[in-house]
Amino acid sequence: MSDDTTSTATLEPTTAGSAAVVPGTSAVPASGNADAMSAAKESLEDYTLRFAPRSYRKWSAGVVATSALGGIAYLADFSIGANIGIAYGTVNAIFGIIVAAVIIFATGFPLAYYAARYNIDLDLITRGSGFGYYGSVVTNIIFATFTFIFFALEGSIMAQGLQLGLGIPQWIGYAVSTIIIIPLVIYGMKTLATLQVWTTPLWLLLMVVPVGYLLLSHPESIDAFFAFTGASGDGGPNLASVMLAAGVCLSLMAQIAEQIDYLRFMPPKTAENKGAWWRAVILAGPGWVIFGAIKQIIGLFIAIYLIAKLDPAAASSANEPVHQFLGVYEEIMPAWLAMTLAVVLVVISQIKINVTNAYSGSLAWTNSFTRITKTYPGRMVFVVVNLVIALILMESNMFEFLNTILGFYANCAMAWVVTVASDIAINKYLLKISPKVPEFRRGMLYAVNPVGFVSMLVSAGVSIAVFFGAFGSAVQPFSPIFAVGLALVLPPVLALATKGRYYLRRTDDGIELPMFDADGNPSDAKLLCHVTGLEFERPDMLRSGQDGPDGEPQYISSLALSTDKSGELVLPAKK
Repeated sequence: MSDDTTSTATLEPTTAGSAAVVPGTSAVPASGNADAMSAAKESLEDYTLRFAPRSYRKWSAGVVATSALGGIAYLADFSIGANIGIAYGTVNAIFGIIVAAVIIFATGFPLAYYAARYNIDLDLITRGSGFGYYGSVVTNIIFATFTFIFFALEGSIMAQGLQLGLGIPQWIGYAVSTIIIIPLVIYGMKTLATLQVWTTPLWLLLMVVPVGYLLLSHPESIDAFFAFTGASGDGGPNLASVMLAAGVCLSLMAQIAEQIDYLRFMPPKTAENKGAWWRAVILAGPGWVIFGAIKQIIGLFIAIYLIAKLDPAAASSANEPVHQFLGVYEEIMPAWLAMTLAVVLVVISQIKINVTNAYSGSLAWTNSFTRITKTYPGRMVFVVVNLVIALILMESNMFEFLNTILGFYANCAMAWVVTVASDIAINKYLLKISPKVPEFRRGMLYAVNPVGFVSMLVSAGVSIAVFFGAFGSAVQPFSPIFAVGLALVLPPVLALATKGRYYLRRTDDGIELPMFDADGNPSDAKLLCHVTGLEFERPDMLRSGQDGPDGEPQYISSLALSTDKSGELVLPAKK
């Protein structure tokens, strides 16, 4: 596929019948190139590498928030809560959950705001927040890793449910939980929004009923819950245990990137909708962790109930959500109905989160591949790649090593997210060194900005070394503190040291039209891309490095420019 045909993947919904124009030639009907139109149709749903145009963002703030929160229906929280509680005791687990939740909320807020306000995903935010055009590729890989780790985790939980309820061997269940997702992620936001909105009420009902039953019919279970001391038998307050528990929970920090994949489709913020707009951004952005923390505590609560009241030997399966809910359902209803509802809950939860994991992971892989190779292969290629990796993890029984896997990954996730949050909150707003308006377009940014790139590598490297005991066992539990602390402090230090010179390669994109409307929202004014012959909204465009036949300025879309292998269309550096 050539550069010019690849770049037609940026087709807008309102311009499906437009013609593609190759620079310096006459118009060629876009319908004459099946590959280009196929890529264009795909881009209607995911806007890979791109600003999400206003012409596509037709959902209300409430629908976007509901869709985003539907993606946190995963059952991994129940396993995480049970695992850390069984290991460190209730008190340490709860404190660890709270510590992690506070850090995730504080760092997630500026990222969620930027996504909703400027309608860009976390990779595009990362580019202009200290990493550079190519520097953010490494963070994209971190995020893609998050999606297949948690896809594998949720798929493992679904396989456990299918084995328990239907007698399906787990290795077949792993394959089923993977294959069932593929048709649901062929299309993007439209399909996901419908799925999340319609399945959320049933999911909430199935989850809330058993917890309410325990609290009302077995109030003594609350005392047993707080008295549980963990595997060591000494579950009193202990800072090291709290930090070990928090480290596992902090592996979920990258979930904000999946929330942002929905939040970038928020409607423009106006005087009329600002209340609903802010509620949606806070609730569906950093607010996801509130629901996550509640689920972790519920998972621990049910696990302890099963161990203490039903069968002390239940500890071996009390960290598996299907056994957790089945154990409570069986006290409320006939065994056949309890089994049915437990399996239904597991399947609905797995589908709700894993369509998001597959969708977001494919965007991350496609984004990185396109920037590096200047070729757009299509998102579905990387849907398959992501799911194959997840399936391998499931078949390798990664569920048995959950705490270790998540504890290690947390260091990478924290280093990335906290670095970006630090650049936004400190470098953009306090020090005013980093440009306040996020920039993501090729040619406007340096290839690599040491401010964020080095900060992330150092904080991740040091915290991983601490995690594996390089500085002694006494320090080992505190790897999250090193990850968060270094990622918070290093960006402003490096920004001051470099005087902010590596943020922008150019300060002028060559277009006279304003970038924002009167309300401060990205403009919906359209310009013609001379490579594709299609119109795109102003924030997605910049002047081409190639003038027209008579010397007149020409404009190019961000994705068309990202697939330019020659570099002739990239504007020269200019401050």
